[in-house]
Amino acid sequence: MTGTIVPRVAIVGCGYWGKNLVRNFAELGALEALVDVDDQTVSRLIEKHGGRRVQFDEALASADIDGIVIATPAATHSKLAQQALDAGKHVFVEKPLGLDVREARMLCDLAAKRARRLMVGHLLHYHPAFLKLKALVAEGRLGRLQYIYSNRLNFGLIRRQEDVLWSFAPHDISMILALVASEPEHVEAVGAFHLHPDIADVTTTHLRFANGVRAHVFTSWLNPFKEQKLVVIGDAAMAVFDDVEPWERKLTIFPHRTEWLHGTPRAVKADGQPVAVEQGEPLQNECRHFLDCIVSGATPRTDGAEGLRVLSVLARASEALTKVRHDTPAAAPDTTAPSTAVRFPGAMIHESAYVDDDVEIGAGSKIWHFSHILGHCRIGRDVIIGQNVVVGPQVTIGDKCKIQNNVSVYKGVTLEQGVFCGPSCVFTNVMNPRAEIERKSEFRPTLVRRGATIGANATIVCGVTLGEYCFIAAGAVVNRDVPAFALMAGVPARRIGWMSHSGNKLGPDLVCPATGRKYRATGSDRIEEVV
Repeated sequence: MTGTIVPRVAIVGCGYWGKNLVRNFAELGALEALVDVDDQTVSRLIEKHGGRRVQFDEALASADIDGIVIATPAATHSKLAQQALDAGKHVFVEKPLGLDVREARMLCDLAAKRARRLMVGHLLHYHPAFLKLKALVAEGRLGRLQYIYSNRLNFGLIRRQEDVLWSFAPHDISMILALVASEPEHVEAVGAFHLHPDIADVTTTHLRFANGVRAHVFTSWLNPFKEQKLVVIGDAAMAVFDDVEPWERKLTIFPHRTEWLHGTPRAVKADGQPVAVEQGEPLQNECRHFLDCIVSGATPRTDGAEGLRVLSVLARASEALTKVRHDTPAAAPDTTAPSTAVRFPGAMIHESAYVDDDVEIGAGSKIWHFSHILGHCRIGRDVIIGQNVVVGPQVTIGDKCKIQNNVSVYKGVTLEQGVFCGPSCVFTNVMNPRAEIERKSEFRPTLVRRGATIGANATIVCGVTLGEYCFIAAGAVVNRDVPAFALMAGVPARRIGWMSHSGNKLGPDLVCPATGRKYRATGSDRIEEVV
C-alpha cells in the first residue's frame, strides 16, 4: 500500500460474499469492525480474523474507522452508502451501486461534496487477466473491435432479492464498457421466468455502440455447469478471457484473420496463444486499491461514475426485459405496469395493493391485500404490512416492523426498527381537526422508538414519542411521551408497570421472567437495562 499508513475499515454484511472481504481486509491489516445481524457468523469471523462487532451507527460514529465496506443485499446499497458518506466515511460498496439511477447519481455528487472516495466492487477490473486484455485492446493487438460477448452461467446461487440480470451481469457490462470506452446507444434484453413470474432466471442483453461495436451478455443460474467467459473479436485477432481455466490458460489470443479472395471472405485460422499474466487474487487487489485510494486521495479505478454507467445500462436492460417478458402459464401478472420485482427486488407486493412512485421497499418486505403506500415513503427490510393499510405520504418505517390490518400511518409518523402496530390502532396528526378547516401546516410529528408495541384499537395522539420497547395496551389513548419499557393502559394512558425487551411484564426485581435480562431504575419514571 501507499506509504506506511493502513486505513481501518468496517465490513457491513458478513455473509456469502462479505466473509471474503473480511478475510482480505484482515490479511491487509485493515480490518477494524464487523456489522451483521447474525451474531454467530460475526463471532466465527472475529475468532478467525480479528476485529470487533459493532452496530452500523456505531461504525459510522467511530473515529477509528476510515472506510465502510458494504456487502449487503443490493436493495440496501444506496441507503447504506449515503449514510456512510454523510458520516464522512470512504465507501466501498459491492455491485451494483444501487437499484436506482437517480440515487446512484446522488451518491456520486455526495462523495464529491464530502471529498470521500466512493468505489464500486466491480471485481474483474482488478483481475490480472482482464487488465492484460484491456491493455492488449488499447495497444491495438486485436485491431478494430467488432463484437464482444460474455457468458456468466452457473447452477445455483438463486436469489430472491434480485434477478439474474442484476446478480450476474454487472461484472460483464462493466468490462464491456471499459473495453469499448463508451456507453451503448441501444440496449435490449430478453429473458425467461421459470422459477418465479417476476424474477428472471435466464437473460440475454444486447448492446449496440455508436462506433459499430456490438455486444451481448448471457446470464443464467439454471445452467448445468459453471462458465465465466468473455470473448473479444477484433479485425486482427480474437481474445478469450476464461476465468474457469487455470492461470496459464485464463487469457488466450487467437490470431485468426479473414482474407478476401475474388470478393469472397475466407477464414484463416491460427492456433491459440496463451498470454502470460501475473497471478494474484483479484479481491485482494481490489481491497488494496481501496485502501491506497483512501491514503493517496486518488480516484478509484471503479469509482462511483463507473458504477453509475453500469447501473444505467442495467436499468435500461431491466426496463426492456419487463416490456418483453413472457409469462409462465402458472401465473400471468399484469404486464402493463413495471414488475414489482424490478421496482422492489426481493419484496412481495400483493396484486391488489397499490404503491405510488418514489417509494422504497426493502428486500423481504410484504405488502398485503388492498393496502396503499403513498409517495415518498421509505419502508425497510422484512416489514410486514397487513390488509387495508395506508402508509404515507412521507413516512419512514424501519426494518422488521409489523403493521396489522386496518391501520393508517399518516405523514409525520416515524416507526423505528421492530415496531408492532396492532389491528385498527390509530395515529393522529393534528390536535384539533375540523373537516371544514385546512390544518396540514399544523401536522405534528410522532416518533415510535425501536421495538415498541401498540395494541389493537389504541390511539396515539400526535406530537408524542413512544420510548424503546414500550408496550401500549389495547384501547389505550396516549397523549404524552412514554418512557422506554413502560407498560401503558387506560384513557388517557398511564404507566401500570414495566415490560422487558421480549414483551414480558417485569416484577419488583425488574428481571425478565423469560430471558433473565436485568433492569434498574434510573429515576422516578425511568428504567434501563443492566449491561
